[in-house]
Amino acid sequence: MTLLDLTARPTTDHPLSTLPVAIVGAGPIGLAAAANLVERGIDFVVLEAGGGIADSVRAWGHTRLFSPWKHLVDPASRRLLEAEGWVLPDPERAPSGRDLVDAYLAPLSRLEPIASRIRTGAEVLAVSREGMDRTRTTDRSTTPFLVRLRTAAGVEELTARAVIDASGTYRTPNSLGSNGLGLLGLDEVADRVQPALPDVLGRDRATFAGRHTTVVGAGHSAANTLLGLVQLARDVPGTRVTWLIRNAQAVRVSSSADDELADRAKLGGRVDAAVRRGDIQLVDGFEILRARRADDGVELVGQRGGGLAVHPTDLVVNATGFRPNLDLLREIRLELDEIVEAPKRLAPLIDPNVHSCGTVEPHGFAELTHPEHGFFIVGMKSYGRAPTFLLATGYEQVRSVTAWISGDLAAATNVQLVLPATGVCSTDLGGASSCCSSSSGC
Repeated sequence: MTLLDLTARPTTDHPLSTLPVAIVGAGPIGLAAAANLVERGIDFVVLEAGGGIADSVRAWGHTRLFSPWKHLVDPASRRLLEAEGWVLPDPERAPSGRDLVDAYLAPLSRLEPIASRIRTGAEVLAVSREGMDRTRTTDRSTTPFLVRLRTAAGVEELTARAVIDASGTYRTPNSLGSNGLGLLGLDEVADRVQPALPDVLGRDRATFAGRHTTVVGAGHSAANTLLGLVQLARDVPGTRVTWLIRNAQAVRVSSSADDELADRAKLGGRVDAAVRRGDIQLVDGFEILRARRADDGVELVGQRGGGLAVHPTDLVVNATGFRPNLDLLREIRLELDEIVEAPKRLAPLIDPNVHSCGTVEPHGFAELTHPEHGFFIVGMKSYGRAPTFLLATGYEQVRSVTAWISGDLAAATNVQLVLPATGVCSTDLGGASSCCSSSSGC
C-alpha cells in the first residue's frame, strides 16, 4: 500500500483556493456535499448528467425506502432548509424515492446558494490534472483538477481545486453473466432486458402484464420487483414470475427479527411466503453463461447441477447489483481494494462478507483518501461493489471531506456515526450481499 500523509494540508493557502470544488452528481450525497460547502463558505459547482437533480432516485422513485426519515436527511442540509421554514416529515415514516425527492432533495436544490451552482445535463466524461496525465508527479498536488464535460452545447472543460465524486452506481449494473464479464448475446436480447427496480405496477405495467418475467439477483432490489410482479399476476391473467439466482439458496434477502429497519425484514418474509405459495417459481444454482433470442422471448443458457441448462422467458430484470464507473477516473491516481473496488482503507470496514449496513465503523476523509491529493469518491460509489451503504454513512463522509477541504483537520478527523442495528448480511455469503443497496431503499 502506498504510504500517504493524512495530515497534509488541503488547498486553503494556495491560489487553488480561488477555484470551486467540483461535485459530480446531484443525488442525496452530492447535494449534501454542496450544503456542507455552503456552511463553510467554499465555492463549488455540482455537475449532474441527468436532466434534473436526483435523476437516478427518480428512476426508482416508486420504491419505498427501508430507512425512515430520521436517517435520510443530512444535518447540514437540514439546517439550511429549516432556516427557510422547512419542516422534517414524520421522522419514523419510511418514504418512497419520489417522496425523498419531492419533500427533501428538490427543496434543498432550490435554495439559492445551491441552485445557482447546479448544472444539469452536464455529464462528466473524465477527470485529470491541468496539463498532466497520471504519470506526472512534479507539482501535482498544487495543479488544478481538469474536469471534462459533455453538455447540450458540446464538450467543455472546467478547473477545480478539489473533486468530490458522488455519482453513484445505479447506471452501471453488474453483469447478468456469472463470470462478471459482459453477457454474451446481450446485444441481441437488449430490448428484453430491463434495469433494476422497474415500476411494475405503474409506469412499466404494460411491459410486464401478461408476460413471463425472470428476475435475476438475490437482493432486496430483486425482492421489490418480485413482489410487484406477484401483485400484477393477481390482476392480469397470464403474468408469470420466476426468480433466478446463482446460489443454492437466497440467503441475501433476510426476514430477520433483529433488523432495526422493520420494512426490510418484512420484505424478505413476504418473498419467502410468495415462493412457498407458488406465486414465484424459484430457480436456484443457475450460473448464466449467455443469452440468445428465442421467438419473441429470451433464453438464458447456463450451468445448473453440473450440466447445461436453458431457461426460457419473455423478459429479464437485471437485479444483480451495481459497480462503480471508473472509466472517467483513468487519469486519476486511485488506491482501490482489488476485490470490492472501494478505497483501500475503507474496504475492510465495509466488506459484505463480514459487515451489514449497521455494523460499518464510522469513517471519513482519512479512509477515503487516494494518492490524488484533493480527490474523493463518496456515497454509494465509495463502497465499490459492496452494497451495504446507507445514506447516513454518506452524509458523514461528506461532512468530514468538506471539513478537510476547508482546512479544519480537527472536525475532519472527529468522525461520528450512529446506524440502525441490522440482523442481515450473514458472514458466509461467498460474495457481496444486497442488504442495503441505495437503489432498494437504504
